[in-house]
Amino acid sequence: MGDIDGLALGTFGVYTFDFEVQPAARIRESVQELEEQGWRALWIPELLGRDALTHAGYLLSCTEQMSVVNGIAQIWSRGARWAYGAALLLADAYPDRHVLGLGVGGGQPGAKPLAAMTAYLDEMDALETPNPMPKAPMRRIMAAYGPKMLHLARERTAGAQTYHVNVAHTAQAREILGPDAFLGVEHAVLFESDPDKARAIAREHLHIYLNTPYNIAKFRRLGYSEEEIANGSDRIVDDLVFWGDLDNIAEKLQAHVEAGADHVAVQVIGIEPGESATRYWRMLGEALLPQGANA
Repeated sequence: MGDIDGLALGTFGVYTFDFEVQPAARIRESVQELEEQGWRALWIPELLGRDALTHAGYLLSCTEQMSVVNGIAQIWSRGARWAYGAALLLADAYPDRHVLGLGVGGGQPGAKPLAAMTAYLDEMDALETPNPMPKAPMRRIMAAYGPKMLHLARERTAGAQTYHVNVAHTAQAREILGPDAFLGVEHAVLFESDPDKARAIAREHLHIYLNTPYNIAKFRRLGYSEEEIANGSDRIVDDLVFWGDLDNIAEKLQAHVEAGADHVAVQVIGIEPGESATRYWRMLGEALLPQGANA
């Protein structure tokens, strides 16, 4: 499980925004701690100003074996030529450790996501570059939710990644992708067993996603009503954020694997400013990683 064209990520990995707000020295300490715990894959977003490929390169330089996946590098942030060149360099410098995850993110006014992504991939695939080809392959996946985008991911990349989806979507995505394409699924978790407290924290985390047009469209496709999305119903909150104790969270995460995910990137939420999530990652590692991986 967890292979992208032979690159083994394992069944579970870490997804975090933490490194977007940490200084370089703290990032180094944090990511090295995750690697020591036995995590083999780290997923990073591109949201708060840190360039996705520079960020990935620094994380790779701080670790010895961990793979880094851009989840996602936004196509609006750089031209296809520069994304391709950067990914080639990372594949050369860190063989079998980097995955270029592309996505449209928040989009651009008037842009059609499917057409924009198709054009980006077309440009990337048509490039002639003086950059030397790495001995290990440059691996590429893309964010995809609807049938047409998932089909594009299957045909033009090594597979798809998803963010804030339910288990039912994972099963649907696997059916569209077929048995061979990679499917990576992000899912948020919260270590809180009181239902009222857990749902309040989860709603705060989901607020921005429940109020942006492209996410609203995604949630409609997932089967949620306008009222459920607008109010952040218990159903949508419980489906998109797995909360409770360790055993409960681990069991729910496993449901994505049973539905067809090759890899689940786990995002811990509910951490107070200044608090470290290290102990939660250690707990999750003991529950989710192969025995001995974090010894």
